[in-house]
Amino acid sequence: MTATLERFGRRFRRPAQADGFDRRLIVPMIVSSVLNPVNSSILAVSLVPIGIAFGAPPAQTAWLVSALYLATAIGQPVVGRLIDLYGPRRLYLAGAALTGIAGLLGLLAPALWVLVPARVILGFGTCAGYPASMYLIRSESERTGRDSPATVLTALSIASQTVIVLGPTAGGLLVHLGGWRATFAVNIPLALACLALGTRRLPRTPPARRGSRSGLDAPGIALFTVTLVALLLFLMEPAVAHWYLPVLAVVALAALVVRELRTAEPFVDVRLLGGNLPLVATYVRGTLSALIAYCFLYGFTQWLEDGRGLSAATAGLVLLPMSLAGIGVAALTGRRKGIRGKLVVGAIAQIAAACLLLTVHTSTTVWVLVAAVCIMGIPQGLNNLAIQNAVYYQAEPDRMASSAGLLRTFVYLGAIGSAAAGGALLTRPAGTAALHHLSQFMLIAAVLFLVLTLADRSLGRVGRSEAAGRS
Repeated sequence: MTATLERFGRRFRRPAQADGFDRRLIVPMIVSSVLNPVNSSILAVSLVPIGIAFGAPPAQTAWLVSALYLATAIGQPVVGRLIDLYGPRRLYLAGAALTGIAGLLGLLAPALWVLVPARVILGFGTCAGYPASMYLIRSESERTGRDSPATVLTALSIASQTVIVLGPTAGGLLVHLGGWRATFAVNIPLALACLALGTRRLPRTPPARRGSRSGLDAPGIALFTVTLVALLLFLMEPAVAHWYLPVLAVVALAALVVRELRTAEPFVDVRLLGGNLPLVATYVRGTLSALIAYCFLYGFTQWLEDGRGLSAATAGLVLLPMSLAGIGVAALTGRRKGIRGKLVVGAIAQIAAACLLLTVHTSTTVWVLVAAVCIMGIPQGLNNLAIQNAVYYQAEPDRMASSAGLLRTFVYLGAIGSAAAGGALLTRPAGTAALHHLSQFMLIAAVLFLVLTLADRSLGRVGRSEAAGRS
């Protein structure tokens, strides 16, 4: 994988120049940024072998997924804030080291309870890649006085989507060759590659850019963590018996707001967010986009297997065009900086896909199913790219990494929310009626996404004023 990325980066590489983006950064940015999505997708095929190896039921092995979600959702903005304060190099290398340690721990784990903390460490270790990349893109723009090439942001988006597509296939191959432990062990060479690339290519942060310990809002981080853990635990298993979790989340959130309004160096700058409603709207769109995408991915897949009677392998082949369409759309539109148009088209495609699912039944021709999958691939490519670019332009430059990390937190909220929706609306076996109920839920979320996009007039100005000021 690293060799392939080296060849990809060689096409763009040139020595750092005073007036040009240092393209030597592209390969280390991509390698580190894909660590999180590859570990999110590669585990899908190893859960059953892990359960068999340790005699653990699905309810226990599911914590391997939840552990990564929790650690990543919390860690992305925290690590992002540290990158804002201390620069990307230290956190990039520390994250790579943690990733390698997690891989080694998973390789040698004697019991399931060891794998759960290994996934937590892995979640924190893979947190640095995306915020560090966004920080580097912004800092290169400031260094050169020019807007960074759109192809760099596009490369990050395409790399993540490609890894998500290939993750389960690569995981199946690893399990076949070396057992489920190989899905953890693969992180060791990836971590070593990041350490080598980061040491050689990432710039050292000048002393003037480094923060101080006073800038690290530990109480704010603690309250943020309590809020998110309580909320995510409730979303993972919503039940009346767990009423105390949303109450705890609300109380912790209120305390967080009060704390952040009173401190000079807040972890979450509430005043800044309150004055930057376009960025808040982008975070909400990120949540809705992920909610719709994961509802489709998991809900439609369950229906293909339970309602349509397809095997897991055949269902995977039916879904493959969605990811390919997303990658193709992102590649074709990546050079265009317009954000509003991408989001509008993506929203319309989400609505069309949800409406099409409302018409399917057990005897629907396979070409209609493939058409729904292809249509859903359009927002996969457009929305992810547009939302990422919107954060790049809307966030304050000195909080670029933490703002990018917070975006990933909202995306994980959407992903976990889709799991809750699927659990409430899909019954086993997942019949056509259950799929239609989930499709109605997706349609409501897609319409809300479109209304939020059309109402946000600031999207038409995103990137233009900044690019004009640098030209």
